[in-house]
Amino acid sequence: MSSGITFSGFNDIDFNVVLNAMMTQASVPLTALQDRQSALKSRLTSFETLRTRIDTLRSAADGLKTMDAVSTTAGTSSNAAAVSISSGPSATPAHYDVVVTSLARAQVTASAETFADADTTVVASGGSITIGGVAVALAGDTTLQGLADAINAASDTGVTAAVVQTGPGAYRLALTSALTGTAHAFTVTNGLSGGAGISFGANVVDATDAAITINNIAATSSSNVFDNIVPGVTLTVQQANPSATIGLDVATDNGAFAEKIEKFVAAYNDMVGFLEAQRVSAGTGDERSIGGDPLLRQLRGNLRSALLGAHGAGAYGHLAEVGVEFTRDGTLKLDRAKFDAALSSNPDDARALFAGPDGAFPAVDTMLAEYTDTTGLLSSARDRINKQITLMDGQILAMQARLAIQRDALQRQFTEADAVMSRLKSQSGALSNLGI
Repeated sequence: MSSGITFSGFNDIDFNVVLNAMMTQASVPLTALQDRQSALKSRLTSFETLRTRIDTLRSAADGLKTMDAVSTTAGTSSNAAAVSISSGPSATPAHYDVVVTSLARAQVTASAETFADADTTVVASGGSITIGGVAVALAGDTTLQGLADAINAASDTGVTAAVVQTGPGAYRLALTSALTGTAHAFTVTNGLSGGAGISFGANVVDATDAAITINNIAATSSSNVFDNIVPGVTLTVQQANPSATIGLDVATDNGAFAEKIEKFVAAYNDMVGFLEAQRVSAGTGDERSIGGDPLLRQLRGNLRSALLGAHGAGAYGHLAEVGVEFTRDGTLKLDRAKFDAALSSNPDDARALFAGPDGAFPAVDTMLAEYTDTTGLLSSARDRINKQITLMDGQILAMQARLAIQRDALQRQFTEADAVMSRLKSQSGALSNLGI
């Protein structure tokens, strides 16, 4: 390395500047290696980003790969405040007339007596109270609140006890079944003794089942939910009115099906945009990009082939026939008019094209799994980069150690040189003073 520094002894020399300049030059290979490692770490991050995008795409594909997933229906009610409806993939489009005769209610039994307070008056001092066949024993003076606490602490009574203030200075104990319906009614056997005394009379609220007619067929439920009253349909009753008829309809919901496709289209286009950005970046020589990795070209090609390939065994053999089409720039779009027309013309074959045994999206899911599984292609790519990073860690440590030794050696040499030059300057000054 050339230098303008003169070791004559007659110029002041900053040996730190010289040392740092020499070490900077010696560190060039280390800096280059660290830059390469940094680029590898950036590539690793990009592969993680790609993994996230593939996971999102695969999740969207999951919503299209089974016949249940694409057999979307929707339920509507003429009075949702009285009866609400939900429908699943097994529901058959139909109309139902529903009359709600009664709602399911939980039994409530209250103490016959009213007490002046909840936590001072002793209502019992011994004995037990049996609720639904479960005995709750007392030991010592117990207030109204204490009795409620003892009942709630017991397991399997099937009730909740609460102190209710019915007016100023008026408190009663209420026992409420945890569940609605006659199957969850309970009995109270009072064996408490001592104190002011407490007893239980007739129920404040009797346990009842929900009762409806659906297309003039009677049905009951211990709750206000009628689950699978017809296959795939769940009703929730909220208002009883024996004189009112509520109209319910189950219909095919092409909109929900289309939303699932749009979700996949968006995820696909997002991933393709990422792949394209990586390709462009790699073309500029950016070592941080994964755009030059054959894995990305393979992924894009395999996915495109899966979406363009022949699928199904009915009236439709390609996704483009039902509106899922590639554009000129390689992105996907859904032609909603073509999609709706296909479902209107031949709904079973249209759905089978997506999700049947030979459907497009089971094939897409299988292909994507090759990349995202634990031992898949993405995992292998990340492992390869991690091994390179680990190898470089060792090389960097070794180079740093050698540079530290080199710096120490140079430091000693410059220290000695500085001492020699200081002595020479001192001698030169002495001779000058003697006129020599």
